Amino acid sequence: MFKNKYIKLVVIAGGVVLFDQLTKALVLRTIPLNTTIPVIGGFFNLTHIHNPGGAFGIMANLSATLRSIIFLFISSLAVGLIFYFYKKTPTHYTLLATAFALIFGGAIGNLIDRIRLGMVIDFLDFYLGTVHWPAFNVADSAISIGIGIFLYHIVFKKMPE
Repeated sequence: MFKNKYIKLVVIAGGVVLFDQLTKALVLRTIPLNTTIPVIGGFFNLTHIHNPGGAFGIMANLSATLRSIIFLFISSLAVGLIFYFYKKTPTHYTLLATAFALIFGGAIGNLIDRIRLGMVIDFLDFYLGTVHWPAFNVADSAISIGIGIFLYHIVFKKMPE
């Protein structure tokens, strides 16, 4: 589909970043902080929260300065590593390249929030009864899907050398 693998990276990762930032801007403009809007009762809400920590709120209790330094460093390192893996992936490993592009786009989407706001905006809230999955966003979804594809590739496909 894409003759140049970097065009594929720009299209996929750029699409993730664009959709992520648009949805977060929409949430910021339309849903007051800490407000929940039921969408599918007993299963899904839109909930505007700010996550100053990492996944599942890890390190949210650290000082804002220390937290910013740690997460900006980790996020920048992750973006660089994922780009390196993408660059090293042979063009015929299209599914693996797609996984890295999704992860890359998601990491950039959340990095933009950390640079701009010092935290990440989360709003997708899935639950069953009283059991809630931590709220997340489009960037987190892309990262999770990319990691799932990567793990599938490790288990069921031969990895590039």
